[in-house]
Amino acid sequence: MATTLSLPLMGCGTWAWGNRLLWGYEPSMDTELQAVFNLCVENGVTLFDTGDSYGTGKLNGRSETLLGRFAQEYQGPNADKICIATKLAPYPWRLTRRSMVSAGEGSAQRLGRLDLVQMHWSTANYAPWQEWSLLDGLADLYDRGLVKGVGLSNYGPKRLERIYQKFSDRGVPIATLQVQYSLLSTYPVTTLGLKEVCDRLGIQLIAYSPLALGLLTGKYSENGPFPPGIRGFLFRSILPKIRPLLDCLKAIASDRNKTMSQVAINWCICKGMIPIPGAKSVEQAQQNLGALGWSLDAGEVLQLDQVAANSNKTMVQNIFQTT
Repeated sequence: MATTLSLPLMGCGTWAWGNRLLWGYEPSMDTELQAVFNLCVENGVTLFDTGDSYGTGKLNGRSETLLGRFAQEYQGPNADKICIATKLAPYPWRLTRRSMVSAGEGSAQRLGRLDLVQMHWSTANYAPWQEWSLLDGLADLYDRGLVKGVGLSNYGPKRLERIYQKFSDRGVPIATLQVQYSLLSTYPVTTLGLKEVCDRLGIQLIAYSPLALGLLTGKYSENGPFPPGIRGFLFRSILPKIRPLLDCLKAIASDRNKTMSQVAINWCICKGMIPIPGAKSVEQAQQNLGALGWSLDAGEVLQLDQVAANSNKTMVQNIFQTT
Protein backbone atom coordinates (compact mmCIF):
# COMPACT_ATOMS: atom_id res chain seq x y z
CA MET A 1 0.00 0.00 0.00
CA ALA A 2 1.57 3.31 -1.09
CA THR A 3 1.62 6.25 1.29
CA THR A 4 -0.96 8.97 0.66
CA LEU A 5 0.87 11.72 2.53
CA SER A 6 0.94 15.19 1.02
CA LEU A 7 4.04 17.06 2.16
CA PRO A 8 4.71 20.79 1.59
CA LEU A 9 8.08 22.52 0.95
CA MET A 10 8.28 23.58 4.59
CA GLY A 11 6.62 22.49 7.81
CA CYS A 12 6.34 23.81 11.35
CA GLY A 13 7.95 22.22 14.40
CA THR A 14 6.02 22.38 17.68
CA TRP A 15 8.64 21.41 20.27
CA ALA A 16 8.14 24.80 21.96
CA TRP A 17 4.37 24.27 22.28
CA GLY A 18 4.51 22.72 25.73
CA ASN A 19 8.22 22.71 26.60
CA ARG A 20 9.00 24.90 29.60
CA LEU A 21 12.64 23.93 30.18
CA LEU A 22 14.14 24.92 26.83
CA TRP A 23 11.50 27.20 25.35
CA GLY A 24 9.72 28.79 28.31
CA TYR A 25 6.23 27.66 27.34
CA GLU A 26 3.30 28.98 29.37
CA PRO A 27 -0.41 28.20 28.82
CA SER A 28 -0.98 31.95 28.34
CA MET A 29 0.72 31.53 24.93
CA ASP A 30 -2.01 29.24 23.57
CA THR A 31 -4.06 31.94 21.82
CA GLU A 32 -1.02 33.16 19.90
CA LEU A 33 0.03 29.58 19.09
CA GLN A 34 -3.39 29.04 17.53
CA ALA A 35 -2.83 32.17 15.43
CA VAL A 36 0.56 30.73 14.39
CA PHE A 37 -1.13 27.49 13.30
CA ASN A 38 -3.79 29.35 11.31
CA LEU A 39 -1.25 31.61 9.58
CA CYS A 40 0.92 28.66 8.58
CA VAL A 41 -1.92 26.62 7.08
CA GLU A 42 -3.35 29.65 5.23
CA ASN A 43 0.06 30.08 3.58
CA GLY A 44 0.58 26.45 2.59
CA VAL A 45 2.73 25.34 5.53
CA THR A 46 0.54 22.35 6.27
CA LEU A 47 2.95 19.87 7.91
CA PHE A 48 3.06 20.09 11.71
CA ASP A 49 5.56 17.96 13.58
CA THR A 50 5.19 17.13 17.26
CA GLY A 51 6.12 14.34 19.68
CA ASP A 52 4.48 12.53 22.56
CA SER A 53 7.40 13.68 24.75
CA TYR A 54 6.81 17.39 24.06
CA GLY A 55 5.49 18.54 27.39
CA THR A 56 6.25 16.74 30.65
CA GLY A 57 4.78 16.47 34.13
CA LYS A 58 1.50 18.37 34.34
CA LEU A 59 2.02 19.40 30.71
CA ASN A 60 2.37 15.81 29.50
CA GLY A 61 1.27 15.55 25.85
CA ARG A 62 0.59 19.30 25.75
CA SER A 63 1.99 19.91 22.26
CA GLU A 64 -0.14 17.12 20.78
CA THR A 65 -3.26 18.30 22.62
CA LEU A 66 -2.85 21.88 21.39
CA LEU A 67 -2.13 20.81 17.84
CA GLY A 68 -5.19 18.56 17.83
CA ARG A 69 -7.39 21.38 19.05
CA PHE A 70 -6.03 23.89 16.53
CA ALA A 71 -6.47 21.47 13.62
CA GLN A 72 -10.02 20.65 14.66
CA GLU A 73 -11.03 24.31 14.99
CA TYR A 74 -9.35 25.51 11.78
CA GLN A 75 -11.84 26.42 9.03
CA GLY A 76 -9.69 28.32 6.51
CA PRO A 77 -7.96 27.50 3.20
CA ASN A 78 -5.79 24.37 2.82
CA ALA A 79 -7.64 22.58 5.66
CA ASP A 80 -7.75 19.43 3.52
CA LYS A 81 -3.95 19.49 3.11
CA ILE A 82 -3.04 19.52 6.82
CA CYS A 83 -0.59 16.75 7.71
CA ILE A 84 -0.18 16.00 11.42
CA ALA A 85 3.00 14.13 12.32
CA THR A 86 4.09 12.91 15.72
CA LYS A 87 7.09 11.05 17.07
CA LEU A 88 6.73 8.24 19.60
CA ALA A 89 9.54 8.05 22.15
CA PRO A 90 11.14 4.65 22.80
CA TYR A 91 10.93 5.15 26.56
CA PRO A 92 12.62 2.47 28.71
CA TRP A 93 9.19 1.23 29.80
CA ARG A 94 8.01 0.75 26.22
CA LEU A 95 9.22 -2.76 25.53
CA THR A 96 6.62 -4.50 23.35
CA ARG A 97 5.04 -3.87 19.99
CA ARG A 98 1.71 -3.50 21.79
CA SER A 99 3.16 -0.66 23.90
CA MET A 100 4.03 1.20 20.71
CA VAL A 101 0.55 0.66 19.28
CA SER A 102 -0.92 1.96 22.56
CA ALA A 103 1.36 5.01 22.38
CA GLY A 104 0.19 5.71 18.82
CA GLU A 105 -3.44 5.34 19.85
CA GLY A 106 -2.85 7.79 22.73
CA SER A 107 -1.29 10.32 20.38
CA ALA A 108 -4.12 9.91 17.86
CA GLN A 109 -6.63 10.58 20.64
CA ARG A 110 -4.87 13.79 21.70
CA LEU A 111 -4.38 14.91 18.09
CA GLY A 112 -7.79 13.91 16.80
CA ARG A 113 -6.01 12.44 13.75
CA LEU A 114 -2.61 11.06 12.95
CA ASP A 115 -1.20 11.19 9.44
CA LEU A 116 2.49 10.40 9.95
CA VAL A 117 3.89 8.43 12.91
CA GLN A 118 7.65 8.38 13.50
CA MET A 119 10.05 6.60 15.83
CA HIS A 120 11.53 9.53 17.79
CA TRP A 121 14.99 8.03 18.09
CA SER A 122 16.83 4.73 17.78
CA THR A 123 17.85 2.73 20.85
CA ALA A 124 20.67 1.13 18.84
CA ASN A 125 23.37 3.09 20.68
CA TYR A 126 22.35 1.89 24.14
CA ALA A 127 19.65 -0.84 24.06
CA PRO A 128 19.55 -2.43 20.60
CA TRP A 129 17.46 -5.34 21.87
CA GLN A 130 14.57 -2.95 22.60
CA GLU A 131 14.20 -1.47 19.15
CA TRP A 132 12.81 -4.21 16.91
CA SER A 133 9.65 -4.80 18.95
CA LEU A 134 8.91 -1.08 18.92
CA LEU A 135 9.48 -0.88 15.17
CA ASP A 136 7.06 -3.79 14.72
CA GLY A 137 4.51 -1.78 16.69
CA LEU A 138 5.15 1.25 14.49
CA ALA A 139 4.47 -0.87 11.39
CA ASP A 140 1.36 -2.31 13.06
CA LEU A 141 -0.11 1.21 13.28
CA TYR A 142 0.23 1.45 9.50
CA ASP A 143 -1.11 -2.06 8.83
CA ARG A 144 -4.19 -1.30 10.90
CA GLY A 145 -4.88 1.87 8.93
CA LEU A 146 -4.41 4.14 11.94
CA VAL A 147 -1.86 6.28 10.06
CA LYS A 148 -1.21 7.24 6.45
CA GLY A 149 2.57 6.93 6.68
CA VAL A 150 5.48 5.81 8.84
CA GLY A 151 8.75 7.66 9.40
CA LEU A 152 11.95 7.57 11.44
CA SER A 153 13.99 10.19 13.26
CA ASN A 154 17.73 10.40 14.09
CA TYR A 155 18.68 7.36 12.02
CA GLY A 156 21.81 7.04 9.88
CA PRO A 157 22.09 5.17 6.57
CA LYS A 158 23.30 1.79 7.89
CA ARG A 159 20.50 1.45 10.40
CA LEU A 160 18.02 2.86 7.91
CA GLU A 161 18.87 0.23 5.29
CA ARG A 162 18.20 -2.59 7.78
CA ILE A 163 14.86 -1.17 8.86
CA TYR A 164 13.85 -0.37 5.29
CA GLN A 165 14.38 -4.04 4.38
CA LYS A 166 12.43 -5.25 7.40
CA PHE A 167 9.52 -2.92 6.65
CA SER A 168 9.61 -3.77 2.92
CA ASP A 169 9.15 -7.44 3.81
CA ARG A 170 5.94 -6.41 5.59
CA GLY A 171 4.82 -4.13 2.75
CA VAL A 172 5.20 -1.02 4.92
CA PRO A 173 6.90 1.93 3.14
CA ILE A 174 9.06 4.39 5.08
CA ALA A 175 7.84 7.81 3.99
CA THR A 176 10.17 10.17 5.85
CA LEU A 177 13.37 10.43 7.85
CA GLN A 178 13.92 13.36 10.18
CA VAL A 179 17.41 14.50 11.21
CA GLN A 180 19.05 17.53 12.78
CA TYR A 181 20.14 19.56 9.78
CA SER A 182 21.27 23.15 9.30
CA LEU A 183 24.31 25.11 8.14
CA LEU A 184 25.78 24.22 11.54
CA SER A 185 24.76 20.56 11.48
CA THR A 186 25.32 18.71 8.21
CA TYR A 187 26.89 15.58 9.73
CA PRO A 188 24.14 12.97 9.09
CA VAL A 189 23.64 14.12 5.52
CA THR A 190 27.14 14.95 4.27
CA THR A 191 29.45 12.81 6.42
CA LEU A 192 27.19 9.74 6.53
CA GLY A 193 25.83 10.13 2.97
CA LEU A 194 22.22 9.96 4.11
CA LYS A 195 20.72 11.99 1.26
CA GLU A 196 21.91 9.57 -1.43
CA VAL A 197 20.49 6.59 0.46
CA CYS A 198 17.13 8.31 1.05
CA ASP A 199 16.89 9.36 -2.60
CA ARG A 200 17.53 5.77 -3.68
CA LEU A 201 14.93 4.39 -1.27
CA GLY A 202 12.33 7.08 -2.03
CA ILE A 203 12.38 8.55 1.48
CA GLN A 204 11.83 12.29 2.05
CA LEU A 205 14.27 13.94 4.44
CA ILE A 206 12.92 16.38 7.03
CA ALA A 207 15.29 18.89 8.64
CA TYR A 208 14.64 19.70 12.27
CA SER A 209 16.37 22.62 13.98
CA PRO A 210 17.18 24.32 10.63
CA LEU A 211 18.04 27.51 12.54
CA ALA A 212 20.23 25.66 15.06
CA LEU A 213 18.06 26.57 18.06
CA GLY A 214 18.21 30.23 16.95
CA LEU A 215 21.97 30.56 16.40
CA LEU A 216 21.45 31.31 12.69
CA THR A 217 18.78 33.98 13.13
CA GLY A 218 21.17 36.90 13.65
CA LYS A 219 19.25 37.76 16.80
CA TYR A 220 22.17 36.95 19.09
CA SER A 221 25.81 38.06 19.14
CA GLU A 222 28.86 36.70 20.92
CA ASN A 223 28.63 39.58 23.38
CA GLY A 224 25.10 38.61 24.47
CA PRO A 225 22.51 38.90 25.75
CA PHE A 226 21.94 35.17 25.52
CA PRO A 227 18.74 33.17 25.94
CA PRO A 228 18.29 31.60 29.38
CA GLY A 229 19.19 28.05 30.40
CA ILE A 230 20.76 25.38 28.21
CA ARG A 231 20.48 27.44 25.02
CA GLY A 232 22.43 30.30 26.63
CA PHE A 233 25.21 27.91 27.65
CA LEU A 234 25.42 26.57 24.08
CA PHE A 235 25.32 30.01 22.51
CA ARG A 236 28.20 31.28 24.67
CA SER A 237 30.31 28.37 23.43
CA ILE A 238 29.36 28.43 19.74
CA LEU A 239 28.65 32.06 18.74
CA PRO A 240 32.24 33.40 19.01
CA LYS A 241 33.44 30.70 16.60
CA ILE A 242 30.87 31.03 13.81
CA ARG A 243 31.27 34.73 12.97
CA PRO A 244 32.37 34.07 9.32
CA LEU A 245 29.25 31.99 8.71
CA LEU A 246 26.96 34.58 10.27
CA ASP A 247 28.66 37.32 8.23
CA CYS A 248 28.12 35.31 5.04
CA LEU A 249 24.45 34.75 5.90
CA LYS A 250 24.05 38.44 6.64
CA ALA A 251 25.63 39.50 3.34
CA ILE A 252 23.43 37.18 1.25
CA ALA A 253 20.35 38.21 3.24
CA SER A 254 21.15 41.87 2.57
CA ASP A 255 21.62 41.26 -1.17
CA ARG A 256 18.36 39.35 -1.32
CA ASN A 257 16.42 41.74 0.90
CA LYS A 258 15.68 38.77 3.16
CA THR A 259 16.53 37.94 6.77
CA MET A 260 19.30 35.62 7.89
CA SER A 261 16.67 33.12 9.09
CA GLN A 262 15.00 33.10 5.70
CA VAL A 263 18.31 32.47 3.93
CA ALA A 264 19.21 29.63 6.33
CA ILE A 265 15.82 27.95 5.87
CA ASN A 266 15.88 28.44 2.09
CA TRP A 267 19.33 26.80 1.99
CA CYS A 268 17.77 23.67 3.55
CA ILE A 269 15.04 23.64 0.90
CA CYS A 270 17.68 23.99 -1.83
CA LYS A 271 19.32 20.86 -0.39
CA GLY A 272 16.14 18.85 -0.99
CA MET A 273 15.02 18.85 2.64
CA ILE A 274 11.70 19.84 4.22
CA PRO A 275 12.75 22.20 7.03
CA ILE A 276 10.47 22.41 10.06
CA PRO A 277 11.44 25.60 11.92
CA GLY A 278 9.46 26.26 15.06
CA ALA A 279 7.41 29.36 15.81
CA LYS A 280 6.07 30.61 19.13
CA SER A 281 4.72 33.91 17.81
CA VAL A 282 2.94 35.23 14.73
CA GLU A 283 6.02 37.35 14.05
CA GLN A 284 8.27 34.27 14.00
CA ALA A 285 5.81 32.42 11.76
CA GLN A 286 5.75 35.33 9.30
CA GLN A 287 9.53 35.36 9.38
CA ASN A 288 9.65 31.64 8.49
CA LEU A 289 7.10 32.09 5.69
CA GLY A 290 9.49 34.58 4.07
CA ALA A 291 11.76 31.64 3.25
CA LEU A 292 9.24 30.48 0.62
CA GLY A 293 8.52 31.73 -2.91
CA TRP A 294 12.12 32.30 -3.98
CA SER A 295 15.37 30.33 -4.17
CA LEU A 296 19.05 30.88 -3.55
CA ASP A 297 21.15 30.45 -6.69
CA ALA A 298 23.82 27.75 -7.04
CA GLY A 299 26.63 30.23 -6.32
CA GLU A 300 25.04 31.38 -3.06
CA VAL A 301 24.45 27.78 -1.94
CA LEU A 302 28.09 26.91 -2.71
CA GLN A 303 29.32 29.97 -0.84
CA LEU A 304 27.31 29.00 2.25
CA ASP A 305 28.47 25.38 1.94
CA GLN A 306 32.13 26.41 1.88
CA VAL A 307 31.93 28.83 4.79
CA ALA A 308 29.94 26.32 6.85
CA ALA A 309 32.46 23.55 6.10
CA ASN A 310 35.29 25.77 7.33
CA SER A 311 33.45 26.82 10.48
CA ASN A 312 35.44 26.43 13.71
CA LYS A 313 32.38 25.16 15.55
CA THR A 314 29.32 23.09 14.70
CA MET A 315 26.09 22.35 16.49
CA VAL A 316 26.11 19.68 19.18
CA GLN A 317 24.93 16.44 17.60
CA ASN A 318 21.93 14.54 18.88
CA ILE A 319 23.30 11.74 21.09
CA PHE A 320 20.74 9.30 19.65
CA GLN A 321 21.81 9.81 16.01
CA THR A 322 22.92 6.45 14.60
CA THR A 323 25.23 5.69 11.70
